[in-house]
Amino acid sequence: DTADLRRVWVVSILAGVLVGVIAIVAWAGGKPGKPHSPNRATTLPTATADLGEPGSISVDPPPFKSEEVLDSMEETGQPCSGCHDEDMEPDPERRDLETHDDIVLKHDEKHRWCLDCHDTHNRDKLRLASGKLIDFSESYRLCGQCHGDKYRDWRAGIHGRRTGYWDGTRGAKQYRLCVHCHYAHAPAFKPIGPQPPPIRPEATK
Repeated sequence: DTADLRRVWVVSILAGVLVGVIAIVAWAGGKPGKPHSPNRATTLPTATADLGEPGSISVDPPPFKSEEVLDSMEETGQPCSGCHDEDMEPDPERRDLETHDDIVLKHDEKHRWCLDCHDTHNRDKLRLASGKLIDFSESYRLCGQCHGDKYRDWRAGIHGRRTGYWDGTRGAKQYRLCVHCHYAHAPAFKPIGPQPPPIRPEATK
């Protein structure tokens, strides 16, 4: 009758909830995954991002890959002063670079160039529009000046990749910088070619 049917439904729902709770507890009791390993020779420490809110977050070190930068990091512990030392006179004139000939700027290149982001006198620092100098580990602040909506979403945790556990109890939660996914000098992702459609189940028989 109707009463028996209701009992069956209630028992089924409770059993489903119980199975779900057991699965969550079993998952939460697992061993934490390995933390993200920074790229070789990136010796800048993990930074703390000051988001102007309680409970600041950790940010992974910048993913330096250029051989010149890696050499400078090994020599001086800084990304640029291995070459751009105090004996090198800065040249602020906009021009095609001879030294960094592997860098092709495709990032609002009609209106921007190197010293809009890199400081003229201290190449180990980035420069905000206000003139304030920041470390490469704070590059999200530089990106956020133009890409405010993405910066807002990144701060909220809905844009970009995270490592660690969401509640922070069994492994520090770390944010990754914009440049971990977007190459700073050409940040747009390359187009992805079309792929063949999935195989329908009946075609596998």
